[in-house]
This record gives sequence, structure tokens and C-alpha cells, in this order.
Amino acid sequence: MNSNFEIVTVDATNVAKHGFFCQKSKPKSAGYQRKLAWLKQRFSEGMKLKLACENGKSVGFIEYVPGEFAWRAVRARDYMVIHCLWVVGRAKGKGYGSRLVDDCLEDARRSQKQGVAVLTSNSNMLAGKELFLRHGFEAVDQAPPAFELLVKEFGNAPPPAFPTDWRERQGRYGPGLTIIRSDQCPYVDDATNQALEWSRELGVEPHVIELKTCHEAQESAPSAFGVFNIVHDGELFAHHCLLKKESFQRLGDHRG
Repeated sequence: MNSNFEIVTVDATNVAKHGFFCQKSKPKSAGYQRKLAWLKQRFSEGMKLKLACENGKSVGFIEYVPGEFAWRAVRARDYMVIHCLWVVGRAKGKGYGSRLVDDCLEDARRSQKQGVAVLTSNSNMLAGKELFLRHGFEAVDQAPPAFELLVKEFGNAPPPAFPTDWRERQGRYGPGLTIIRSDQCPYVDDATNQALEWSRELGVEPHVIELKTCHEAQESAPSAFGVFNIVHDGELFAHHCLLKKESFQRLGDHRG
């Protein structure tokens, strides 16, 4: 392990100094500023944000929160829920991701949680599952289209689970194109703007719904990801940023 590696805990007192890793090169962007304001409200709920720093420079991070306050569509009371884990560039392969996961597990035990849960997928908006499996996490549930819920249990409490009413949730948004978003991820702002652009090029005026609370993300989101989704005519259209070409193809398929 690099001797110049350290984990820096970010909280309300130092977030202005350290930032939160994502979009750190664009601190004046709308997505960054919205995430910053969102974070400042979450620290009082037990949100933890930790930066992996090498030679004084942040190269990765982990964000996690008590399950009651998770911004994912998951039932995880008494567990800690990891929102995000990311290590970039040349910092990969040095064990920094493992250090961040270990730190989260230790924190969850100190907080007397029953374990730690994380939503995984092959999407570019979420971590893959391999690192967590190496740390003893086990898959306990699945949700469409390709989400898995992994859990590392400490106690005897019932494991976290996904809701099962996905079709009903999607149907609530009715006809047309609906973008459901929040400020949990700063990249959601770009994803929303891209969706607005390509939908309008197709002559579709989308409806944008802002998720303002963790309860809305848990109970109203049409996919397990929670914080960014696109629904078309009552069906899940996307849960991540789409390029124009892919969007045109998908919308054509949806229209039949």
C-alpha cells in the first residue's frame, strides 16, 4: 500500500474545502452546486463521504448512509447502504477500493448496524459487484432490469430487500415521457439536460419530476437506482444517461 495514501472524511465543516470527488474539475457547474447543497442537508442524517487520497490528491471515494435515509429503492432499515464507490485512473488496482469498503464496514459496526448493503449493476452509474463479493457480501435480491442487492450481514436482522411493485410504480407516471431525478448524483444534471435535448428533437416534451426526499426515492422511484430514471408510456425507458443515437433507437422500439 502506498505510504502516501490516506482516507479523508468529508463533513459539513470541510466539504467546501475538499469537495466530494465527482465533477471536482467543474465546481461551478449546476450539477456540482446542486450536489453540494444536497450533501449539506444529508450530513445530519448520518451521511458519510470519504475520499481516497494519494499524495494529497483525491483518487476515489465512497458515499454511504443509514438505510432509513438511503436514496435507493431498497428496504434496508438497521443497515448501512452504500450509494457510490469509485476509484479512478492509475489509482485502480492498488487496494484503495478495498480500504474504502473496510472503512465503511468498520463504521457500520461501530454504529451498531446489522450490516451493509449495496446496489450493483453493470450500468455506468453504479459499482460492479466483484469487489464486494471479495469482502464477503452476498447477493440477496434482484430487481429489473439488471440490479442486484448485495449484503454483508453482522447480526440477525432480516436482510434488506427490494420492493416488488415495479410495474405499478412505472405505471403511475402515465403516458408520455417522464424524467425522474434528484441531486444525489451530480452527473444527473447532465443526464437530464441530454434527455431534454434529444426528446425535444423528437418532438416530445418530457415532464420532469424532482425527488426531494429519501422517502420519495425509496417509495416512488420506478427502478432500484432511485435517483435518475426515464419512464415512457408507463414503462421504464432508462436508468442512466443515454446518448442521442441510443435514445432515438430505444424510443422507436417503445413506439413500436
